[in-house]
Amino acid sequence: MVAPGQSARLGIDIGGTFTDVALEVDGRLVSSKILTDYAAPERAILAVLAEVVAQAGIAVADIGTIIHGTTLATNALIQRSGARTALITTAGFRDVIEMRTESRFEQYDLDITLPPPLIPRCDRFTLDERIDAGGRILRPAREEAIAAAVDAVAAGRYESVAIGFLHSYMNDVHERRMRDALQQRLPTLSISISSEVSPQMREYERFNTVCANAYVKPIMKSYLDRLVQALQAAGATCPLLMMHSGGGIISVDTAAEFPVRLVESGPAGGAIFAADIARRYRLDRVLSFDMGGTTAKICLIEDFEPKTARTFEVARTYRFKKGSGMPISIPVVEMVEIGAGGGSIAGIDVLRQIRVGPQSAGSEPGPACYRRGGVRPTVTDADLLLGRLDADYFAGGAIALAPQLATDAIRRDVAEPLGLELPLAAYGVSEVVDENMANAGRVHAVENGRDIADYTMITFGGAGPVHAARLCEKLGIGRLLVPPGAGVGSAIGFLRAPFGFEAARSAYMRLAAFDAAALNALVSGLTGEAVAFARQGMGDAQPRLEHTAYMRYSGQGWEIPVELEVARDFVDDDRRLLKERFESAYQRFFGRPIHGLDAELVSWSVRASAPLPAPRPVAVTAARLQPAAAGTRRLFDAQTRDFVDASVFHRDSLAVGACVRGPAVIAERETSTILGAAFEAVVQLDGCLLVQRAAADASR
Repeated sequence: MVAPGQSARLGIDIGGTFTDVALEVDGRLVSSKILTDYAAPERAILAVLAEVVAQAGIAVADIGTIIHGTTLATNALIQRSGARTALITTAGFRDVIEMRTESRFEQYDLDITLPPPLIPRCDRFTLDERIDAGGRILRPAREEAIAAAVDAVAAGRYESVAIGFLHSYMNDVHERRMRDALQQRLPTLSISISSEVSPQMREYERFNTVCANAYVKPIMKSYLDRLVQALQAAGATCPLLMMHSGGGIISVDTAAEFPVRLVESGPAGGAIFAADIARRYRLDRVLSFDMGGTTAKICLIEDFEPKTARTFEVARTYRFKKGSGMPISIPVVEMVEIGAGGGSIAGIDVLRQIRVGPQSAGSEPGPACYRRGGVRPTVTDADLLLGRLDADYFAGGAIALAPQLATDAIRRDVAEPLGLELPLAAYGVSEVVDENMANAGRVHAVENGRDIADYTMITFGGAGPVHAARLCEKLGIGRLLVPPGAGVGSAIGFLRAPFGFEAARSAYMRLAAFDAAALNALVSGLTGEAVAFARQGMGDAQPRLEHTAYMRYSGQGWEIPVELEVARDFVDDDRRLLKERFESAYQRFFGRPIHGLDAELVSWSVRASAPLPAPRPVAVTAARLQPAAAGTRRLFDAQTRDFVDASVFHRDSLAVGACVRGPAVIAERETSTILGAAFEAVVQLDGCLLVQRAAADASR
């Protein structure tokens, strides 16, 4: 049982391949992972929950907080396995989600294939209504037209309906009337309106977002209801909380109403995990690297906060190429995500080049070495053949890997077609996936105007520590931190996240026509909305408020974020303050401001969150002892392109100050840290591994 005054906290992360659980109790961390159960995800959660509470010696009822993040909404969008959904939109705008923005993400591809819209044309209906960009009603919605739309939905027997009208972010009266009419006639119908899901300008992004929310809402509500009941049946007495894409925690009821906000919840937890470590080590420039079984995520963390954005894409159809997916217009932790995980499938293209991903073997059937029916080679199969994984201790011994099946897959699909020796074929698969991730990191840094050579990498995820040192070599990064529990980093990140919510709304205003009263009304409304959601888990505590204005020069097509400290109402003279803050932000992004142009406000967001506890600083510990190895393993070395004898260490046996020099493997239950000959790792006071180039190598 938990001692008086203590409260156990549980983080649950469902990924595309593994379900991770992290349990914190009395200063201890107990963690585990299990293959994700696609048919009934809650079954995997209950199985791994029973395992960790038994290890911790507590009962399920002793858990005081459960925080959950999941990829189920993402998978439903990618696999098109959501509810049968209809869209009701403004007359004349039925095809907006199919026409997209007409931008070509692959400019020279004459046979470009656009992703199909989430809702087919036959399931899209229109209402003869019109509101202008200022929120004025130009054409009222007639009752008979609303009744006809209700009849069409009823006849189609839809499970869910998305409602998105032109300029409803300025005036939502027609969307609410349409929703009320549907609810009166069809009380069990699931309904989403764009003015609540994403009250922002740009109708394509807003319509697509409300369609996505409606599409996944029934299945997510069903899953969350089943999970709550299953946890209660297992003995849990605390409420279930959810991680959202913006890096905060919301109630399960809010998550069920706005499930599109859960789409990037797992990766957001990882970024929060890395930001917490950055605060403890006082690292103001960090590159977080999260590599799991399905994807790899890279995020910039500056001044101890992950970068955020208002839009992102899911289900990209061109190797995760920007513009080829479905835009989701909600607050999100900004990161680059590519199909490069342990389960990413390798093969040979028509040019006889090795290609890896974005397709993944997932947990079903999984990599060939999992013995679950997978036959195609994956990154995990290559890592096993390169000596980076222990076939008998993978996932703490829960999965016994089969080297022969990995050998057969890589030989058949990579080595023999290219005439390569088996080790070089496996190395080629590994190098391709590492170079894909390095390129993604370089592009992400360039897009944000950053040189990441001066950054510190923090890595986590089951495959992150396996590939991180090699990635640092490719990116020119000199320092790497591998935190305790790295294999379940996102689940731990859920336990570090504040309870919070971000409200955003578009409201166009040129600074030349600055209206302080209108801006104060907008900010007041957003603050009330954000605080109301945040206090669902904070009680009467005073939330921390963060304000961001999205601004651009007049005539520009896109805006940039401008962070503001707002402790009072705006006055007319504040147009100068906004212009100064905007030009300062513009200069950081693009090198210099543009003189002589007026600026304009496009949108505003307010984030309300629980104050973060003060971090406990960690002083860097120098190497002071040389531990004895538990054994040796043949490990493929990237520099010599041959196998070398590597020392093997068990991470939980290493004392503070222990220095491990490569080539070496530092094994733990959920992952392994691979050190090439050029690197050494020193155990820090909090258990982190500080990986740097060895002294002799650094002097070159």
